[in-house]
Amino acid sequence: MTHLSTQLIHHGYKPPAGFDAVQPGTHKASTIIFPSVAALRQRDWKHKTGYTYGLHGTPTTFTLEERIATLEGGKYCTLVPSGLASVVLVGMALLKAGDEVLIPDNAYGPNKAFAQGELASWGITHRFYDAMSPADLAAKLTAKTRLVWLEAPGSITLEFPDLPALAAAVKAHGDAHPQGIVTALDNTWGAGIAFNAFDLGADISVQALTKYPSGGADVLMGSVVTRDEALHQLVHFCHMRVGYGVSGNDAELVLRGLNSIALRYAAQDASTRALAGWLQQQPQVEAVLHPALAGSPGHEAWQRDCTAAACLVSAVFKPGYSQATLDAFCDNLKLFNIGYSWAGPISLCVPYDVPSIRTTDWPYKGGLVRFSIGLEAVADLQADLGQALALMQYS
Repeated sequence: MTHLSTQLIHHGYKPPAGFDAVQPGTHKASTIIFPSVAALRQRDWKHKTGYTYGLHGTPTTFTLEERIATLEGGKYCTLVPSGLASVVLVGMALLKAGDEVLIPDNAYGPNKAFAQGELASWGITHRFYDAMSPADLAAKLTAKTRLVWLEAPGSITLEFPDLPALAAAVKAHGDAHPQGIVTALDNTWGAGIAFNAFDLGADISVQALTKYPSGGADVLMGSVVTRDEALHQLVHFCHMRVGYGVSGNDAELVLRGLNSIALRYAAQDASTRALAGWLQQQPQVEAVLHPALAGSPGHEAWQRDCTAAACLVSAVFKPGYSQATLDAFCDNLKLFNIGYSWAGPISLCVPYDVPSIRTTDWPYKGGLVRFSIGLEAVADLQADLGQALALMQYS
């Protein structure tokens, strides 16, 4: 080799073995190099025993998948580009034309939208059920039901369901179903810390790793975890066919975030409970929705099944405050930024018109603001809420 460009591309140097560090190495690749044609033909991507192509995994993504499986109390994990992608992957892997999926009425909005859009166009029907009523779920299970989504707590309104009762209703019906019925839980709120999804009856647990596992509000990623190898293979093969992949740099950031997830979860939990209790005492507020608060919907189930709570709290304001007033309240906050997502270092708020996003009865007349409590000092956040509340007027 005499030309410089060829020498640089085919350079023979290899660094010595034995390097080790706190953080796993970051491997970035589309093409994987094989030592021979025989090795290329023999390499198996299906069981993660070797490397074939970047989409099928690298040492970095395999390491993250193993750690997320451990976090969730599962055995198998598949990484996808976002939390929503994890929901979509489960639907694509498990459902076919003629099947039906049941979704909690208080679930993550894009999950419902996916069912109403793409799944419906593929001949897959859906129905929404009351997450706080195992009887309502049981009544809606049919021979067509193949997948039941669970979510704990509800995405905006934070009702905490009786997960074992919901799972038992599905199992009782599924035992007579020729294919069985799969229960999939959106466990982003629990994050593998507040409770164990599989011990409470879920077959699959999905997370938006965008939230707590990352913790930095700078990564989009999701995961699908199960203890069942057959379910994992359904998800894994679909994952290959649709071409989902995550970058080595993003996997590196989530691996780094996992080191502090337990500490961040506990800190944000404590701050959120403190502010939830304070909000209950404010004259502008009719109700505070937070699973750890006595009187909040599903508190008893949370108390029985959970050891912690996440950083979300929703305040329902008294009916005399218009939507415009609630919007102005959010605009007047200084430390709470306005934005979607949560579990990052900065506090957030978003106002919602709940009746417009659900079909089951909503018991309150006033508007709702959901808060995500970050890592700022509680006293500073409370003062910020106080000054914005003081500016509110009946309209």
